[in-house]
Amino acid sequence: MRALVTGGAGFIGSTLVDRLLAEGHAVDVVDDLSSGKLANLAAARADRSHALTFHQLDIRDPSLVDLMVRRRPEVVFHLAAQIDVRVSVANPVLDAQINVIGSLNVLEGARASGVQKVVFASSGGTIYGEVADADLPAKETHPQVPLSPYGVSKKVVGDYLTAYRELHQLEYTALALANVFGPRQDPHGEAGVVAIFAGKLLAGEPCTIFGDGAQTRDYVFVDDVVDAFVRASDRGSGLLLNVGTGQETSVVELHRIMAEAAGVPVAPAFAPARSGELARSCLDPGRAAIHLGWKPWTTLPVGTAAVLDYFRSADTPV
Repeated sequence: MRALVTGGAGFIGSTLVDRLLAEGHAVDVVDDLSSGKLANLAAARADRSHALTFHQLDIRDPSLVDLMVRRRPEVVFHLAAQIDVRVSVANPVLDAQINVIGSLNVLEGARASGVQKVVFASSGGTIYGEVADADLPAKETHPQVPLSPYGVSKKVVGDYLTAYRELHQLEYTALALANVFGPRQDPHGEAGVVAIFAGKLLAGEPCTIFGDGAQTRDYVFVDDVVDAFVRASDRGSGLLLNVGTGQETSVVELHRIMAEAAGVPVAPAFAPARSGELARSCLDPGRAAIHLGWKPWTTLPVGTAAVLDYFRSADTPV
C-alpha cells in the first residue's frame, strides 16, 4: 500500500508512520513542522530499507493537490490539525482555516489523485459536546453538538467526508479519538495531561490540577489508536467510529497512578477550574470492535509507565 500521512511528524502521526513502514508500506509524510518534529521520524528516516518521503508543507497550501497527484497514494491518513481547544476559542478563524479549509484541500487532493480511502482523525472529546451522565460512555449515535470552534471544525469535516463519498465515491472512515497519550507527546503544550504530568513529576515539580480533579477522561494509548487507523484502511467505510476504552479516569486518579510509577511523592497543586471544561468524557468503543475488530489492550498503568520511561531516556528533554 502507498499511504500518505498528514501530520506525520506529530505524536500520533509519527507512531502511525512507524507502524506502516514496519508492515512494508510506502509512506509519504506531509507536515509543516509547526507542532510536529522531525526528531519523531529520525529512526524511520535513518533506515534506508524504508520507502519514506517527507514533505514539509502546510495542508492549506494549494500545491498539496499537485503533490498528491504526483505521489498517487492509495490511502490518506489525515491527522494534521490545529488541536488546541483554547486556541480555537481565541482564534476561530485560524482554527477553521487549518481544520476545515486545510481538510478540504486534502479531500480535493484525494479526489484528484484517485485515492481509495481517507481515514480521518476526528475528536470524540469535542464533537458530541456535553453528554449527560446517563448517556456515558457516548455512542456514535449521540447527537453532535460541539461547544467549541475546534469541535465544530471536526464535525464539519465529517460532513464533508459524507458529501465527498456521495458526490465523488471517495471512501472514508472517521475515528473519534478519546484522550490519546503515549511517548512523543509534548510535555510543554496545553493539551496532553499525561505528558504534562510526566514532565512535571520527573522534574520533581508539582502537577497542577484544575478544579477539584474529579473531572474524568477516557485515556487511550497511542499504539492502540494507531492499530485502529491501520485497521480502518480497509474496513469501516462510511462510518464514524469511537476509539477509546469506555472507561473513565479522574485527573486525581491519573496523578496518583503516575506519581506512584514515577516514585515521586509530590502532592499536586490545585488551581481554579477552567471555564468550559467538560466534567466527564468517555467513549463507547463497541462499534469499532464490530467493524474494525479493534479493542484497546494497553492499561493506563502500563501506558503511563511507558510515557515516563520515554521521558527518562537520556536523549529526551523534559
